[in-house]
Amino acid sequence: MYDFIGDVHGCYDEMHELLLLLGYSRSNDGVWSQRDRKPVFLGDLTDRGPASLQAVEDVAATVLSGNGKYVPGNHCDKLYRFFLGRNIQIKHGLETTVAEWEQLSSSHRSVIKDQFMQLFEQAPLYHALDEGRVYAAHAGLRRIDQGHVSKQIRTFVLYGDITEKKDETGFPVRRDWAKVYDGSAWVIYGHTPVRTTRMLNRTANIDTGCVFGGALTALSYPEMTTTAVHSRQPFQPEKFHTFSEEST
Repeated sequence: MYDFIGDVHGCYDEMHELLLLLGYSRSNDGVWSQRDRKPVFLGDLTDRGPASLQAVEDVAATVLSGNGKYVPGNHCDKLYRFFLGRNIQIKHGLETTVAEWEQLSSSHRSVIKDQFMQLFEQAPLYHALDEGRVYAAHAGLRRIDQGHVSKQIRTFVLYGDITEKKDETGFPVRRDWAKVYDGSAWVIYGHTPVRTTRMLNRTANIDTGCVFGGALTALSYPEMTTTAVHSRQPFQPEKFHTFSEEST
Protein backbone atom coordinates (compact mmCIF):
# COMPACT_ATOMS: atom_id res chain seq x y z
CA MET A 1 0.00 0.00 0.00
CA TYR A 2 2.74 2.47 0.98
CA ASP A 3 6.41 3.04 0.28
CA PHE A 4 7.97 5.18 3.00
CA ILE A 5 10.96 7.17 1.74
CA GLY A 6 13.65 8.52 4.04
CA ASP A 7 15.26 11.96 4.12
CA VAL A 8 15.96 13.10 0.54
CA HIS A 9 17.97 16.24 1.40
CA GLY A 10 18.22 17.41 -2.18
CA CYS A 11 19.37 14.05 -3.58
CA TYR A 12 16.94 14.23 -6.46
CA ASP A 13 18.72 11.80 -8.76
CA GLU A 14 18.71 9.13 -6.07
CA MET A 15 15.03 9.81 -5.36
CA HIS A 16 14.25 9.46 -9.06
CA GLU A 17 16.17 6.17 -9.26
CA LEU A 18 14.50 4.81 -6.13
CA LEU A 19 10.98 5.60 -7.28
CA LEU A 20 11.62 3.95 -10.64
CA LEU A 21 13.03 0.90 -8.85
CA LEU A 22 9.88 0.73 -6.74
CA GLY A 23 7.74 0.67 -9.87
CA TYR A 24 6.55 4.27 -10.00
CA SER A 25 6.28 6.25 -13.21
CA ARG A 26 6.60 10.02 -13.60
CA SER A 27 4.27 12.15 -15.71
CA ASN A 28 5.38 15.25 -17.56
CA ASP A 29 4.07 17.42 -14.72
CA GLY A 30 6.25 15.69 -12.12
CA VAL A 31 3.64 13.41 -10.56
CA TRP A 32 4.92 10.01 -9.49
CA SER A 33 2.26 7.30 -9.44
CA GLN A 34 1.77 3.54 -9.23
CA ARG A 35 -1.36 1.45 -9.14
CA ASP A 36 -2.50 0.65 -5.57
CA ARG A 37 0.59 2.15 -3.87
CA LYS A 38 1.63 5.59 -2.65
CA PRO A 39 4.99 7.02 -1.65
CA VAL A 40 5.16 8.56 1.83
CA PHE A 41 7.94 11.16 2.12
CA LEU A 42 9.28 11.51 5.65
CA GLY A 43 10.36 15.15 5.42
CA ASP A 44 13.66 16.97 4.96
CA LEU A 45 13.31 17.11 1.21
CA THR A 46 15.85 19.92 0.98
CA ASP A 47 19.25 21.19 2.16
CA ARG A 48 22.82 19.96 1.72
CA GLY A 49 22.20 18.00 -1.49
CA PRO A 50 22.58 19.25 -5.08
CA ALA A 51 18.95 19.47 -6.26
CA SER A 52 16.63 20.45 -3.42
CA LEU A 53 14.19 22.41 -5.54
CA GLN A 54 13.69 19.58 -8.04
CA ALA A 55 12.82 17.35 -5.12
CA VAL A 56 10.33 19.94 -3.85
CA GLU A 57 8.69 20.24 -7.27
CA ASP A 58 8.17 16.50 -7.74
CA VAL A 59 7.10 15.75 -4.18
CA ALA A 60 4.69 18.70 -4.17
CA ALA A 61 3.20 17.64 -7.53
CA THR A 62 2.81 14.06 -6.31
CA VAL A 63 1.34 14.84 -2.91
CA LEU A 64 -0.92 17.72 -3.95
CA SER A 65 -2.36 15.56 -6.75
CA GLY A 66 -3.34 12.92 -4.17
CA ASN A 67 -0.79 10.37 -5.41
CA GLY A 68 1.48 10.54 -2.36
CA LYS A 69 1.81 11.64 1.24
CA TYR A 70 4.29 13.82 3.10
CA VAL A 71 5.15 14.84 6.63
CA PRO A 72 7.42 17.81 7.39
CA GLY A 73 10.88 17.57 8.85
CA ASN A 74 12.91 20.11 10.77
CA HIS A 75 14.64 21.30 7.58
CA CYS A 76 11.23 21.72 5.93
CA ASP A 77 10.10 23.79 8.90
CA LYS A 78 13.14 26.05 8.61
CA LEU A 79 12.65 26.57 4.86
CA TYR A 80 9.01 27.43 5.51
CA ARG A 81 10.04 30.06 8.05
CA PHE A 82 12.56 31.43 5.53
CA PHE A 83 9.79 31.80 2.95
CA LEU A 84 7.66 33.57 5.55
CA GLY A 85 10.43 36.14 5.91
CA ARG A 86 11.35 35.20 9.46
CA ASN A 87 14.77 36.17 10.80
CA ILE A 88 16.52 32.80 10.72
CA GLN A 89 20.13 31.69 10.35
CA ILE A 90 20.85 30.46 6.84
CA LYS A 91 23.17 27.59 7.73
CA HIS A 92 23.17 23.85 8.52
CA GLY A 93 22.28 23.14 4.90
CA LEU A 94 19.65 25.80 4.27
CA GLU A 95 22.30 27.89 2.50
CA THR A 96 22.42 25.34 -0.36
CA THR A 97 18.66 25.50 -0.92
CA VAL A 98 18.59 29.30 -0.73
CA ALA A 99 21.46 29.48 -3.24
CA GLU A 100 19.47 27.29 -5.67
CA TRP A 101 16.37 29.42 -5.17
CA GLU A 102 18.20 32.70 -5.72
CA GLN A 103 19.54 31.48 -9.07
CA LEU A 104 16.03 31.07 -10.46
CA SER A 105 14.03 33.70 -12.30
CA SER A 106 11.65 35.70 -10.13
CA SER A 107 8.65 33.90 -11.64
CA HIS A 108 10.15 30.46 -10.99
CA ARG A 109 11.07 31.47 -7.44
CA SER A 110 7.45 32.42 -6.86
CA VAL A 111 6.22 29.05 -8.19
CA ILE A 112 8.62 27.06 -6.00
CA LYS A 113 7.75 29.11 -2.93
CA ASP A 114 4.01 28.66 -3.49
CA GLN A 115 4.37 24.92 -4.13
CA PHE A 116 6.41 24.33 -1.02
CA MET A 117 4.26 26.48 1.24
CA GLN A 118 1.10 24.73 0.04
CA LEU A 119 2.72 21.33 0.57
CA PHE A 120 3.90 22.28 4.07
CA GLU A 121 0.68 23.96 5.17
CA GLN A 122 -1.53 21.07 4.06
CA ALA A 123 0.64 18.40 5.68
CA PRO A 124 -0.23 16.90 9.06
CA LEU A 125 2.47 16.79 11.72
CA TYR A 126 2.45 13.01 11.28
CA HIS A 127 0.36 10.52 9.35
CA ALA A 128 -1.68 7.68 10.88
CA LEU A 129 -2.11 5.11 8.13
CA ASP A 130 -3.78 1.72 7.72
CA GLU A 131 -6.32 2.53 10.46
CA GLY A 132 -3.59 3.53 12.90
CA ARG A 133 -1.45 0.42 12.44
CA VAL A 134 1.47 2.47 11.12
CA TYR A 135 2.60 6.07 11.62
CA ALA A 136 4.86 8.26 9.51
CA ALA A 137 6.72 10.84 11.59
CA HIS A 138 9.93 12.63 10.66
CA ALA A 139 12.00 12.05 13.81
CA GLY A 140 9.74 9.65 15.71
CA LEU A 141 6.54 9.44 17.73
CA ARG A 142 5.92 8.03 21.19
CA ARG A 143 2.93 5.78 21.90
CA ILE A 144 1.42 8.27 24.36
CA ASP A 145 1.54 11.00 21.71
CA GLN A 146 -0.22 9.07 18.95
CA GLY A 147 -3.46 10.79 18.05
CA HIS A 148 -2.48 14.03 19.78
CA VAL A 149 -0.80 17.30 18.79
CA SER A 150 0.85 19.87 21.04
CA LYS A 151 3.88 22.15 21.00
CA GLN A 152 5.91 19.53 22.86
CA ILE A 153 4.81 16.73 20.52
CA ARG A 154 5.67 18.90 17.51
CA THR A 155 9.19 19.41 18.84
CA PHE A 156 9.59 15.67 19.38
CA VAL A 157 8.29 14.79 15.90
CA LEU A 158 10.54 17.33 14.17
CA TYR A 159 13.71 16.97 16.25
CA GLY A 160 13.49 13.72 18.19
CA ASP A 161 13.85 13.29 21.94
CA ILE A 162 16.31 16.13 22.41
CA THR A 163 18.01 17.05 25.67
CA GLU A 164 19.51 20.31 26.87
CA LYS A 165 22.99 18.96 26.19
CA LYS A 166 25.02 19.60 23.03
CA ASP A 167 27.49 17.30 21.34
CA GLU A 168 30.97 18.28 20.17
CA THR A 169 29.54 19.72 16.95
CA GLY A 170 27.02 21.88 18.79
CA PHE A 171 23.93 19.83 17.95
CA PRO A 172 21.45 18.73 20.63
CA VAL A 173 22.02 15.32 22.18
CA ARG A 174 19.00 13.06 21.56
CA ARG A 175 17.75 10.20 23.72
CA ASP A 176 17.21 6.83 22.06
CA TRP A 177 13.39 6.90 22.16
CA ALA A 178 13.04 3.83 19.92
CA LYS A 179 14.79 1.67 22.52
CA VAL A 180 11.92 2.24 24.96
CA TYR A 181 9.04 2.46 22.47
CA ASP A 182 6.12 0.35 23.70
CA GLY A 183 3.42 0.89 21.09
CA SER A 184 1.66 -1.75 19.02
CA ALA A 185 1.63 0.44 15.90
CA TRP A 186 4.70 0.74 13.70
CA VAL A 187 6.45 4.11 13.57
CA ILE A 188 8.45 4.76 10.39
CA TYR A 189 10.81 7.71 10.70
CA GLY A 190 14.15 9.21 9.70
CA HIS A 191 16.06 12.30 10.86
CA THR A 192 19.02 10.46 12.44
CA PRO A 193 21.36 9.05 9.77
CA VAL A 194 22.23 5.38 10.24
CA ARG A 195 24.32 3.11 8.04
CA THR A 196 21.52 0.57 7.57
CA THR A 197 17.80 0.57 8.38
CA ARG A 198 17.32 0.24 12.12
CA MET A 199 14.25 -1.77 13.15
CA LEU A 200 13.56 -1.94 16.87
CA ASN A 201 10.40 -2.30 18.99
CA ARG A 202 8.08 -1.76 15.99
CA THR A 203 10.00 1.32 14.88
CA ALA A 204 12.03 1.69 11.70
CA ASN A 205 14.59 4.42 11.08
CA ILE A 206 15.07 4.56 7.31
CA ASP A 207 17.30 7.65 7.06
CA THR A 208 20.38 5.92 5.70
CA GLY A 209 22.21 9.17 5.08
CA CYS A 210 21.94 9.60 1.32
CA VAL A 211 23.26 13.16 1.43
CA PHE A 212 26.26 11.93 3.43
CA GLY A 213 27.19 9.25 0.92
CA GLY A 214 25.10 6.39 2.30
CA ALA A 215 21.90 5.38 0.54
CA LEU A 216 18.34 6.50 -0.01
CA THR A 217 16.03 3.88 1.45
CA ALA A 218 12.35 3.05 1.09
CA LEU A 219 10.39 0.75 3.37
CA SER A 220 7.40 -0.95 1.74
CA TYR A 221 4.35 -1.54 3.95
CA PRO A 222 2.75 -3.93 4.80
CA GLU A 223 5.52 -6.11 3.35
CA MET A 224 8.10 -4.49 5.69
CA THR A 225 10.79 -4.88 3.05
CA THR A 226 13.39 -2.26 2.20
CA THR A 227 14.73 -1.04 -1.13
CA ALA A 228 17.77 1.22 -1.35
CA VAL A 229 19.87 3.01 -3.96
CA HIS A 230 23.46 4.03 -3.40
CA SER A 231 24.22 7.71 -2.93
CA ARG A 232 26.05 9.75 -5.53
CA GLN A 233 27.39 12.06 -2.78
CA PRO A 234 30.81 11.90 -1.07
CA PHE A 235 30.91 9.50 1.86
CA GLN A 236 31.13 11.21 5.28
CA PRO A 237 31.30 8.44 7.91
CA GLU A 238 31.36 10.89 10.81
CA LYS A 239 27.79 11.95 10.00
CA PHE A 240 26.27 8.55 10.81
CA HIS A 241 24.92 7.74 14.25
CA THR A 242 25.69 4.56 16.15
CA PHE A 243 23.53 3.23 18.96
CA SER A 244 24.22 1.07 21.96
CA GLU A 245 22.92 -2.42 21.27
CA GLU A 246 19.19 -2.91 21.12
CA SER A 247 17.00 -4.46 23.75
CA THR A 248 14.23 -6.23 21.83
